Amino acid sequence: MVHVAKSASSTVDTTTLAEPVRFLDPDGRFAPTPAAERFASMLDELTEADRLEFYRDMAVVRRFDIEAGHLQRQGQLGLWVPSHGQEAAQVGSGRAARAQDTIFPSYREHAVARIRGVDLLDVLRMLRGLTHGGWTPAEVGNFRLYTLVIGSQTLHATGYAMGVGLDGAPTGDPSIDEAVLVYFGDGATSQGDTNEAMIWATSYQTPQVFFLQNNQWAISVPVSRQSRTPLVDRAAGFGMPATQIDGNDVLASYAATRYHLEHARSGGGPAFVEALTYRIGAHTTSDDPTRYRAADELALWESRDPLIRYRKYLENEGVAGSFFTGVDEEAADFAADIRRRTLELGPPPVDTMFDHVYSEEHPVPVAQKAWLSDYEAGFTEGES
Repeated sequence: MVHVAKSASSTVDTTTLAEPVRFLDPDGRFAPTPAAERFASMLDELTEADRLEFYRDMAVVRRFDIEAGHLQRQGQLGLWVPSHGQEAAQVGSGRAARAQDTIFPSYREHAVARIRGVDLLDVLRMLRGLTHGGWTPAEVGNFRLYTLVIGSQTLHATGYAMGVGLDGAPTGDPSIDEAVLVYFGDGATSQGDTNEAMIWATSYQTPQVFFLQNNQWAISVPVSRQSRTPLVDRAAGFGMPATQIDGNDVLASYAATRYHLEHARSGGGPAFVEALTYRIGAHTTSDDPTRYRAADELALWESRDPLIRYRKYLENEGVAGSFFTGVDEEAADFAADIRRRTLELGPPPVDTMFDHVYSEEHPVPVAQKAWLSDYEAGFTEGES
């Protein structure tokens, strides 16, 4: 990989000579790059049903994402965080984790949330302002809560992974040993928390994988402004092995993540995966990417759509059109159900602001809750 800096005041032109890990080319042909050979055996365990499920995951979450954006524009959500364009990176890596693994997301991993069993209405409830968290991790496949503070989840994940390591040495049985997968974006690599997390991870050889979704933009700051070297090279400075993948190839995402998770759970220490992908939509619905992003850049990445690429691959493999029709119907039904249930959500009970302030009952919020109840009871109907 060769990096060429133009000048101290310019942005950086990064030229990649060695292709990242890729199994599917942009036209959906199975054409592994040389870097993919190391991970090819990970695909052997996939069944036909698994490969079809990858497409279903991506298509349903894409449709959900679009519907959630509409709901926000119609005033039903305070904010929406789109994942359009990043489905392959999320689905492949999310499906690569085993049931006993613990996953720490940032705030855009809707596909991974669905894979781990989160009711996606709970994501909308949070962004509607009805909850402070949304779900109980132990009840939804060890999928931790969304984290809005950029990069902080990398420290949470590393601390947890340190605990996994300290609890006992790996047994060598992949069905038992736990690994940790943490997601973050390119903007988070500029945060101190993320760099500190990688220091601790390598120092303690934690069983975890750092999964970077490099979607090229940290809100309005391009990755070329954030780093004068490819982000995958950062890991070497911490003594951590790293792999760069085509993040719009779901098979590459699955194979590389599976490989590194298995290595980590067997005592091999942490690893870093950089998924090269793109944020097709806005950073959030409070953002206008047309103010800082060129139309030709967007068009280029739209031509690399992960969902279209994988559909072409499946069609080349002989998957019938009826399968895609069925998935489209399922996705539309899912979106309609999400809309219906969102519109049925009422305001949160006032009492909830006092609940769970402390892990055990505390006299101060108990007294405040009672005072408010008595105060509201003092009003008669029609008074304000």
